[in-house]
Amino acid sequence: MNKEEQEILNALSIMYIEDDNSIRSSVTKTLSLIFKDVLTFENAEDAFIQFKSEKPDIILSDINLPNMSGIEFSKLVRNVDYNIPIILLTAYTNKEILLEATKLKLISYVVKPVVFDELYESFKLAAKDIIRTSNNHLIFSNHTKYDVQAKLLYLNNKEVNMTSSENRLLEIFIKNLNKTVSINDIKDQLWDDSYDATDSALKSVLNKLRSKIGKNSIKNVSGMGYYLVTSSSLH
Repeated sequence: MNKEEQEILNALSIMYIEDDNSIRSSVTKTLSLIFKDVLTFENAEDAFIQFKSEKPDIILSDINLPNMSGIEFSKLVRNVDYNIPIILLTAYTNKEILLEATKLKLISYVVKPVVFDELYESFKLAAKDIIRTSNNHLIFSNHTKYDVQAKLLYLNNKEVNMTSSENRLLEIFIKNLNKTVSINDIKDQLWDDSYDATDSALKSVLNKLRSKIGKNSIKNVSGMGYYLVTSSSLH
């Protein structure tokens, strides 16, 4: 797994559904080493209720669950979110199940008992898929995620409030991604009135934005300006 894929997984949450308590406990310990947050459930009904509010980044589910199967759960999820990576687990290689699963845009289909090397390969594929579909999102060092299209910042799927100045400053950096923006250019774009564009005012907005997206997400180039650092970039 390359660095970008690893950083993506480290910043994401995974929803894991397994009705066997011992298996769920064992696998959860491993998932906790890979992902930022692990949401565990023993049935698909409770998982789907939480899915709509928690909005996990990846789903790992057993197929053979009581009442609602992993296939049925995945169909409900796909009605809400067509892009979230889904990995299904099963102890059986039933052709009908396999055929049904192929219609769900799965990342992979892993046969139990789980071999963690195989599961890890599935997570790598999920990371690549997230990178591919994240062209409208940026992830920062403190795991906040910025929706470029909606111009909203999230932490753990909850919106982080930004002032208009903080938002404008972030947009300036995004428009100049991978470039150092001079202090004068930032001031010119951030304030209409040069009277307001003082060094102290700029420092204040920079510090407030850093407090929300992570101190290391905005780097200073001495005597030149500032640039934005992200874990995943626009494609």
